[in-house]
Amino acid sequence: MGIIALLILGLLAGAIAKAVLPGDDPGGIIVTMIIGVAGALLGGFLAGALFNAKPMDEFFDLSTWLTAIVGSIILLLIYRMVAGRGSGRRTA
Repeated sequence: MGIIALLILGLLAGAIAKAVLPGDDPGGIIVTMIIGVAGALLGGFLAGALFNAKPMDEFFDLSTWLTAIVGSIILLLIYRMVAGRGSGRRTA
């Protein structure tokens, strides 16, 4: 799969992950794309390590999309936990 296809997959997987996990997230389309691309890579790595699969071979394969979305959801949850700590109210 080419870099353009990976970026499109990441953008769509990140958008689907945000739709599945609605909430107030800091960041816009760029953060969504970064989380989606990293999630696609994470999902592909986990599927390869756990199930000896190669889900990142073809763009229109269902396993490619499922691993990208699951990886994006995992990263979005981690991002919310990390970003949520620093955004608390401070009283002086």
